[in-house]
Amino acid sequence: MTPAAVRPDLTAPFGPLTLRNPVVAVSGTFAYGDEYDGLVPLAALGAIITKTVTVLPRAGNPPPRLAETPCGLLNSIGLTNVGYREFLRKKLPALLDCGTQVIVNVAGKDAAEFGLLAREVGAAAGVAAIELNLSCPNVSGGMDCATDPDATEEAVRRAAGATRVPIIAKLSPNVTDIVSIARAAERGGASGISLINTLVGMSVDVATRRSKLGTNTGGLSGPAIRPVAVAQTWKVVRAVTIPVLGTGGIATARDALEFLIVGASAVGVGTATFRDPGAMPAIASGIEAHLVAEGLARLTDIVGSYVEAPVVTHTAPGEKETT
Repeated sequence: MTPAAVRPDLTAPFGPLTLRNPVVAVSGTFAYGDEYDGLVPLAALGAIITKTVTVLPRAGNPPPRLAETPCGLLNSIGLTNVGYREFLRKKLPALLDCGTQVIVNVAGKDAAEFGLLAREVGAAAGVAAIELNLSCPNVSGGMDCATDPDATEEAVRRAAGATRVPIIAKLSPNVTDIVSIARAAERGGASGISLINTLVGMSVDVATRRSKLGTNTGGLSGPAIRPVAVAQTWKVVRAVTIPVLGTGGIATARDALEFLIVGASAVGVGTATFRDPGAMPAIASGIEAHLVAEGLARLTDIVGSYVEAPVVTHTAPGEKETT
């Protein structure tokens, strides 16, 4: 008799954290988590990252705030939130009973605000980590930190110095050199990197000649950005020693496996939950099924298993080409 297959270990080490599986609900699309109560078994997720909270409440951008595109979704929410005080008083207590780890996403207008938010949120019991939203593309000044290594390093340093809770830096793809920004975050004391945030995009209503959003541009998410996200994850994993949460266009287990193979320690799922609230548990199950099919005992056996293509150096005629 063939022995029953042993279920692989889906535990995902992420710096100081240990996630029960690598599938994380990313900031924004999952709100404060309670909106999905009854639709998604929250305890089946590796972690939940809350929607961004700021120092003061924000009403957000004018509607319309969402516009579908081929293979993607544009959003211009504008960090609508209740402010950190109301979040800590009313939202966080209920979320801590969800059965999985809670990571709180925060956004400050400058390094000092990131430090304040890290101190206040980090003092709340039950917060597993703090994610710094350095990279929102649809608010005024929202990418200042994420496009400058010095600003990134200072914001992370102020936050990390204000709390003992692990700090995760969420980075923007809208830069010329993602590696320099990631290294700056690591120098600043980040325990992990989260990437990518949305790409800047625009969609115009031809009949009205106006933007399909209430603002001119928004953040593009969904399957269309996945190849960009995988490439930037691969680049950053090779350049830093801290773990990376890879996210961007993940809708299936095979999508998630691409990120894990190139070295992401965990994966974030966002826009896919709009189409299918059950996408995240299904992705976790699909990853497990793949490990079983491959005969792998644990998730970490596949993380970073990417086989790199040889680098070809093209030379002048008559010279020997090297690989």
